[in-house]
Amino acid sequence: MNIKEMDKKYVLPTYARADIEFVRGKNATLFDSEGKKYIDFTSGIGVVSVGHANERVSRALCEQLASVTHTSNLYYIAPQALAAQKVVETSGYDMQCFFANSGAEANEGAIKIARKHGERDGEIKRYKIITLNHSFHGRTITTVKATGQEAMHNYFGPFPDGFVYADGIDEIEALLDDHTAGVMIELIQGEGGVEPQDKEKVQALAKLLKEREIPLIVDEVQTGAYRIGEFTASQAYGISPEIITLAKGIGGGVPVGIVMTTLKHVLSAGDHGSTFGGNYLSSRAVCEVVDILNEKKQSGDLEITSLMFNQSLEKFYNANREIFTQKVGIGMMCGLRVKDADTLANIINLAKENGVIMLKAGRNTLRFLPPLTITKEEIDEGFSALNSAMSQL
Repeated sequence: MNIKEMDKKYVLPTYARADIEFVRGKNATLFDSEGKKYIDFTSGIGVVSVGHANERVSRALCEQLASVTHTSNLYYIAPQALAAQKVVETSGYDMQCFFANSGAEANEGAIKIARKHGERDGEIKRYKIITLNHSFHGRTITTVKATGQEAMHNYFGPFPDGFVYADGIDEIEALLDDHTAGVMIELIQGEGGVEPQDKEKVQALAKLLKEREIPLIVDEVQTGAYRIGEFTASQAYGISPEIITLAKGIGGGVPVGIVMTTLKHVLSAGDHGSTFGGNYLSSRAVCEVVDILNEKKQSGDLEITSLMFNQSLEKFYNANREIFTQKVGIGMMCGLRVKDADTLANIINLAKENGVIMLKAGRNTLRFLPPLTITKEEIDEGFSALNSAMSQL
């Protein structure tokens, strides 16, 4: 029985898998079980921020595995405290962290903080969470309901009450009322089509919510860890949210989610928890990833890499304007709108055949999320493969 047969027999079919088994990688380059080489323009859906098989991360994890991997959050965990310090200090916000295992878990924690903050004298007066249409916040029952995509609300009800969807930033103010516990937004909607929010509108919303003492939750599961140039998109947008969630790239491939919040005294012992969250292994990964990315930011390498990638993307876009209608995104979180869904599917399949891994997103978007450490040679090779794919349409 080969791996594909084994997968089909024993693994629930919740993923539409491509017919590839990757066996090793190096930075933005992957190799499959047949020895074929690919350039990864997805970084595992924004996860391997410092590349595949990063030597520093691998060494740190091996060192940690050789001492202690897990004890539980009933005891002090030095790497967790250090990871929290690095994340908070790099963000520039006066916050504390809760460690979980995924973006969905981080968003669950954020919702719990907002709702407990909305309690007064034991009576729940604020429970409503406003999110945006086209948003994506996770696949748990609660975060699926928080997601502003009607197609994701099938089959799994009844869902938790209290979620309201705005068509855009402009509509949020009209939806605020005495029951609003928080507003949750992505500054760039990832699954929703790599759609950035307007900076001035976001700043006005943040100001309004502070005046009304309603927490702003920014889902930075995909935009965090320098994906758009700053450590958080919130910094780039010039706002100070009450709650920020991180995951994906912050662990460099190790499962980790983080809730950061200025609301430090809302949760008490027993209100929330995680068996695995923030254990020695995942925390050590966060420490190393943050160190690597901070060094690259300070040296200017991150800016140079982003500039090189976007120059190549712009050239590719301009050469194929009959297929692509718009370039969207910021930094190393980019997309090209494709004229129709069938063409998008063909591009992704042809790209794979030519040796470059791509993603799709909402609004018929070809999505680019390369490792932040991608080299010029890998960029050139990836776009060369994409050009070959386009010539075969």
